[in-house]
Amino acid sequence: MISREATSLPTSSLLKEVEKEAEKPVELSIIVPVLNEGASLTELAEGLRHQMDQLGKSWEVIFINDGSTDQSETILDELASQEERFRVIHFRRNFGQTAAMMAGFDFARGAVLIPIDGDGQNDPADIAKMLTLLEQGNDVVSGWRKDRQDNFIQRNLPSILANRLISAVSGVQLHDFGCSLKAYKRTVVDGIRLYGEMHRFLPIYASWHGAKITEVVVNHHPRRAGRSKYGLDRVAKVLLDLLVVKFLDSAAQKPMYVFGGCGIFSLALSILAFLWMLYLKIFKNFAFITTPVPLIVVGAFMIAMMCILLGLLAEMIMRTFYESQGKPIYTVRESRNLEGSSSRARRGY
Repeated sequence: MISREATSLPTSSLLKEVEKEAEKPVELSIIVPVLNEGASLTELAEGLRHQMDQLGKSWEVIFINDGSTDQSETILDELASQEERFRVIHFRRNFGQTAAMMAGFDFARGAVLIPIDGDGQNDPADIAKMLTLLEQGNDVVSGWRKDRQDNFIQRNLPSILANRLISAVSGVQLHDFGCSLKAYKRTVVDGIRLYGEMHRFLPIYASWHGAKITEVVVNHHPRRAGRSKYGLDRVAKVLLDLLVVKFLDSAAQKPMYVFGGCGIFSLALSILAFLWMLYLKIFKNFAFITTPVPLIVVGAFMIAMMCILLGLLAEMIMRTFYESQGKPIYTVRESRNLEGSSSRARRGY
């Protein structure tokens, strides 16, 4: 087990320590982001330990303290001292739920990764049926809080609308993207990096890699302690994040099509406005200064040039991203009789 003293090491060194411990087989890694939820941590930890022991699999629970200002740090350290399978990471400050979940994925050793909220609203008993669905050939099992115990106007209604919008845009049909309780096979999340508040879109990233995704109804308990970290302002964030996800899905490998398309449209608008300006001057004897058409011509032409140049720059960045890291532009599910292939081909070149 990584000791408390090891937390003074840089993050890269901590990851190396985890790699050394990775030889110890762990089947399940439960990931619990924590932010000011000390009142529910002890009960949650006991519930998780009870359920994991019933499953009869090797397990670990990774608590990520995301800059809590209540008694969470003390409680987590006490839990870790009592049970070595409870592992704790303390952030230096609040980085957000996505960063906490990403840290859990980075430090987890299990073949199956299961995020769960630290506020006690998710039910550890639902983990067993998620594992059953994974064993049936699914790669991702997403929880659906069908009977959600939250305020309908402030939480449930915006969530319903957001989930329908996300499903329509992404093509991944889930009822509840926001439910933290999900189960992932490690193979579908390895290599995925999350930024901003993208944790709710992790099933979409998994679907890009060909993951088989299913959904199961889970319990949702009323909040017994603490308060929600989200409000109506989350709607705008979801819309912006969805725009990013759609761009990454449709144009991450061909950004010139997006920027260049906007540039061609603006250039066409500039040309049409210029022709209209000439028509007014020659056939209507209008002075240019009396119409806004010259401004439209110049403005649209400048926008067109900027969009095209941005497209070229984005293409260079995209190529640098893939080629500098040796990242392929495709993923292979499995292969046959390719043991003798060159390393260059295996890397996707």
